[in-house]
Amino acid sequence: MPDNSSFDSDVIADGLVAAARALCEALSGLRFGAPVTHVYQPLDYAWAPHEAYLRRCGAGRKRVLFLGMNPGPWGMAQTGVPFGEIPAVRDWIGIREEVGKPENEHPKRVIDGFDCKRSEVSGRRLWGLFSERFPNSADFFADHFVVNFCPLVWMEESARNRTPDKLPAAEMAPVEEACLDHLRRVVDLLDPEWCVGVGKFATTKFERIRTDESNWKCATVLHPSPASPAANRGWAEAAVKQLVAQGVWEK
Repeated sequence: MPDNSSFDSDVIADGLVAAARALCEALSGLRFGAPVTHVYQPLDYAWAPHEAYLRRCGAGRKRVLFLGMNPGPWGMAQTGVPFGEIPAVRDWIGIREEVGKPENEHPKRVIDGFDCKRSEVSGRRLWGLFSERFPNSADFFADHFVVNFCPLVWMEESARNRTPDKLPAAEMAPVEEACLDHLRRVVDLLDPEWCVGVGKFATTKFERIRTDESNWKCATVLHPSPASPAANRGWAEAAVKQLVAQGVWEK
């Protein structure tokens, strides 16, 4: 079981905050070519809710660490919380902090923070499953945590989202280096038994940082994106089956 003594919890939370600040700084100022026209950095303009999430939910060692890819336009881009579906962040997790504005805001991807009326489907599915299984969010975060591999959002002029796997390797190299370093620090701090990639992309990032000395096990679940036909056929049921089959959760 995780050792969540008050001292350890404070040290871990402080470490997560420091790691996030370092990641934000490492990614600041990077430039990306066409067709990318806009880049959002929620760790900058949505730092207040992100820090609140790290301190409220990340304090203490965890048994299970879930990893997503990067923010969605109506989730973490608005709330600063991974998969940040607003009702889940506000009502279940209990976070509502002031959110600023990104530089070069896209007129079709306006940041309204917790006043945003759009729903992040992936976040609704992910946090919906967790809140159904753990009605009290404190019970979930006692030994689970959720992070994203990369905190950047890339958009084209049309406002179409571009995921990290669709960007040129040369442009992604410094992003990859900073994000892998951050992931190593998070894993070292939280000392999980299980590292679970939400989708294949995230799972490969855990595999990248795994060494012979790693004492954690790696698992994967289907990504809850509405772009996935499999996820649209009952994502929660499929995810639970995968987690149980791999030994992460009990039935």
